[in-house]
Amino acid sequence: MKRFLLLALLCAACMTSTNAKTLVAYFSATGTTRAAAQKIAKQQNARLWEIEPAEPYTAADLDWRNDNSRSSVEMKDPDERPAIRMCTDVTPYDTVYIGFPIWWGICPRIINSWIDNNLPQLEGKTLIPFATSGSSGIEEAEAYLRKTYPTLQWQKGSLRNR
Repeated sequence: MKRFLLLALLCAACMTSTNAKTLVAYFSATGTTRAAAQKIAKQQNARLWEIEPAEPYTAADLDWRNDNSRSSVEMKDPDERPAIRMCTDVTPYDTVYIGFPIWWGICPRIINSWIDNNLPQLEGKTLIPFATSGSSGIEEAEAYLRKTYPTLQWQKGSLRNR
């Protein structure tokens, strides 16, 4: 009985330790964006969700110098929507941080896949983009997201390198 009570208390503590109103969803190809997302989730007391491709990216896929690499091919086609492994229910959240590395000045197409899969449920929510990059700013990515999804409530984003 004591073990059951202790387990119940621990479960209750875990459930209340995250803010059910905030979600940090992110895609990370190399781990840099993951680290930034983890910091935001901790700061915001939010749930963390990794946006994972159905087919993981290899080092060759990420070779931006190769015009035939998977990432290069995806970024050349604005309609490309890479398959994602699993989606999360965004319905319970009021605020959603969306994180990604900057690819070709904007977000990777997998972010479009995730937004498209959640589009009706994202309406009316506060969306805050964040990005990681060694050399680019987030401004072009923010403009792209606002133009591509004009009905969503975008807030000013931030560039975070861990």
